[in-house]
Amino acid sequence: MATRIEPNVQFIREMQAAGGESLKKCYQCATCSVICPLSPEDAPFPRKEMIWAQWGLKDKLVNDIDIWLCHNCGECSDNCPRGAKPADLLAALRNMAYKSLAKPAILGKWMSSPKYLPQLIAIPAVLFLIVWAISTGLRIPEGEIIFAKVFPTLAAIDPIFILVTLFVVFTFISSIGSMFSSFKASGLTPKEDAPGIFRSLIMVVKDEIIDHRKFKECESNQDRYPGHLLIFYGFIALAIVTGTIALFYWTDKLFGFGMTTPLALWNPVKILANVGGIALIIGLIYMTRSRLNADTRNAINSYYDWYILGVIWVVAVTGFLAQIFRLADTATLAYWVYYVHLVSVFMLFAYLPWSKLAHLVYRTAALAYARQIDRRGFDE
Repeated sequence: MATRIEPNVQFIREMQAAGGESLKKCYQCATCSVICPLSPEDAPFPRKEMIWAQWGLKDKLVNDIDIWLCHNCGECSDNCPRGAKPADLLAALRNMAYKSLAKPAILGKWMSSPKYLPQLIAIPAVLFLIVWAISTGLRIPEGEIIFAKVFPTLAAIDPIFILVTLFVVFTFISSIGSMFSSFKASGLTPKEDAPGIFRSLIMVVKDEIIDHRKFKECESNQDRYPGHLLIFYGFIALAIVTGTIALFYWTDKLFGFGMTTPLALWNPVKILANVGGIALIIGLIYMTRSRLNADTRNAINSYYDWYILGVIWVVAVTGFLAQIFRLADTATLAYWVYYVHLVSVFMLFAYLPWSKLAHLVYRTAALAYARQIDRRGFDE
């Protein structure tokens, strides 16, 4: 039976604006699907996504699990004979998904364009200025440089970031629920003998996330693989440090034992923090170089790419500078740099569900769901 196709022209324009402007160059040769080492044999990607995008089939694309299975290695774009850049189309679709999955929608809108960057900066900038104004009247305190004098841990910083964490976790849970519902709406339902979602998540983390195994398999990823891995483990190290300091800080306040900041440079937790920070910076150098050399691999630099790189750069550099200025006893610089550090950390985590870094969560969840429906790649 004939099927009536009604292209969504506005959706096509949105895809082109988000980074898929070359999609109309595709002439369906299937090179992209053949060259991809991850694409399943049954209904392989990204060939079908390219034709759906040309036709403006929004419902097909927004419910498509395959946009999340792609590692964005660029292999398909490198080998496309027409320069249609399928990898950039899939990246654009994921960027649009970040914008639509998570609520409130206004944050998705602000995260999608650089013109809204002042609003994103203003929220934490004003918030932490208010904290500073309440604690010291925006003055630089005298004596030993202790950041808690200006930004009290128990009274302000912990409550703010606890609320941010709860907000982000709730947003991710809600968004992943919406994503799974969209998969089911397109007919993708878990097999009866499929492992549970939590077991599937553990399998994905063990088999793919910890060592980035599949990411490394793409030849086009050779210059990005070490950067991804260093940033990933740099964040893990810093998360362990943050959790450890928070735990012992509270035990010290409540029970009289633990540790308080600032920590000595030879403290094991401080050493781990500096090692994690160094790994983060080295990884950022790799990733920034890759972005700057994007033209050599026929890729497109999007605002999403530069936003997350820029914020992580500010987090890493201000973290080290705040430590250096504190050790140098330069109070004014130390406190102001630490203020910028807090603003950037807030921007990194509070807006996480709408940033490119969110793919770590959404994609992991999608890969777990793919195991439940037995959506397998070439090498599995």
